[in-house]
Amino acid sequence: MHICMDWRSISFDWNRARAFLVTAEEGSYSAAARALGLTQPTLGRQVTALEEELGVTLFDRTPRGLSLTPSGLEVVEQARAMGQAALGLSRVALGQSQSVEGLVRITASEIASAYTLPPVLAELRAAHPGIQIEVVASDELRDLRRREADIALRSVRPADPDLIARKLKGGEAHLYASEVYLERLDGATTPDLLQADFIGFAENTPLIEGLNQAGIAVTAEHFALTSASILVQWQMVQAGLGVGIMTEEVGDVTPGVRRAAPDMPPFSYDIWLVAHRELATSRRLRIVFDALVDAFG
Repeated sequence: MHICMDWRSISFDWNRARAFLVTAEEGSYSAAARALGLTQPTLGRQVTALEEELGVTLFDRTPRGLSLTPSGLEVVEQARAMGQAALGLSRVALGQSQSVEGLVRITASEIASAYTLPPVLAELRAAHPGIQIEVVASDELRDLRRREADIALRSVRPADPDLIARKLKGGEAHLYASEVYLERLDGATTPDLLQADFIGFAENTPLIEGLNQAGIAVTAEHFALTSASILVQWQMVQAGLGVGIMTEEVGDVTPGVRRAAPDMPPFSYDIWLVAHRELATSRRLRIVFDALVDAFG
């Protein structure tokens, strides 16, 4: 979430805030001056100037020394947080930043989630163990603007101009069947596939149109087995129940399965890596995003 800040309301000098913080931590002007390498009068002037800028009294000055006023107690907590942030900034500038931590939600298709992402995430976790990954395995488009996910792998370019999208290397898919099933189809040359049972979704119009254009005149009646899950479909294919479609990177390496129509042109698809606008300001998201670019690019 983008936080709108009123920068004009910040009117104090950080060096003076640092002088106040160190004085509060050390308990005296003399000790604080030694810690900062300043003279005691210089340090005292900086603290006094901060009180004037803020319009509050930060220290009670007594013969026994300094003590924080109620306002000073509140201000010192904020100054301490600023000090930690400043220290973190210095570490980043010196290449000594602490490990990156936090949750990143990735949504991808079931196939990418089950087969492609695990080795990528293994390397990512080894390099950045503080990053937690939640994989939302779904073929539905998740709404990144509503933060249903932080990063998405999609087959279509998002229409939302507020999302960051990068086109990656595309992929190809083919028809596959088990070797046992293909033997029953006499080798499964293209015409023989009209005698096959097809495995798909409840709605297969795009696949049917693609097969028809490739010269395989299948109809909806050929899809004897359907499932909303592509992983379930692939298990059916491996079990010898029919012909199904699968990505080349998975289908070509699955034992006991081969292409059902090796001469047919492949089904090509795009891969888009999409992220929320927070990618521009979140190191955690950028690390995961770049790892996916390296893996899929």
